[in-house]
Amino acid sequence: MSDKGPVTQVIARRLQEMIRSGELKAGQKLPSQRILSESLNVSRPSLREALLTLETLGLIQTLPARGTFVLDPSSRPQPTAWRYDDDHTLADVFHTRILIEGEMCRLAAGAMTADMLQKMQDVAAVFENAWHSGDLVAHVEADLAFHQAIADACPNRMLANVYRNMRHLLSETQRQPIPNTAPERMRQSIAEHRDILDALMRNDPDAARDRMQVHVRNTARCAGIIP
Repeated sequence: MSDKGPVTQVIARRLQEMIRSGELKAGQKLPSQRILSESLNVSRPSLREALLTLETLGLIQTLPARGTFVLDPSSRPQPTAWRYDDDHTLADVFHTRILIEGEMCRLAAGAMTADMLQKMQDVAAVFENAWHSGDLVAHVEADLAFHQAIADACPNRMLANVYRNMRHLLSETQRQPIPNTAPERMRQSIAEHRDILDALMRNDPDAARDRMQVHVRNTARCAGIIP
């Protein structure tokens, strides 16, 4: 597998493409992890993580004692269980995101260079286009890159490091609502990204903080959490 990028994301993209192309059909049972890892030439731990990503996105479902199956794209699967519940509840993570990301966004306003803002514009376009094309893996990657760009610009490095250290939790909160996100909510989310970017481009710290907090709260509600 020669694609560039983190191994688990490369695997997830490859499997997603197999599903979208019909190579793996709705209702079809996936080969065992041993066979699949050998055919893709990847390690089983990396494959397992990629499968968890696809399950969170609602593309596949693992049934106890039966195996892993491709889901019908038109179905609205039940939300997957929160993977980190033994350490932090989903509500805890969203509440922390509201606090940390709101403050990082406030501090980043006025600290972002023209190159940083252009990168965010490019990522926001990928975020929107990937959703419209049905590329859910790229859509979530762009979402993470948008939020990470704000952390990279935040002048409080301790706060940015706290954010970076909880990235695995953030990734899951951004994937989890996807299968049950209505088109209207996604249009709203795309608009919220534009609003955040607009506040950053205007160097308006209060608006940047408020718009980020609104965005994270709305994402939490989509995931069934009232923060």
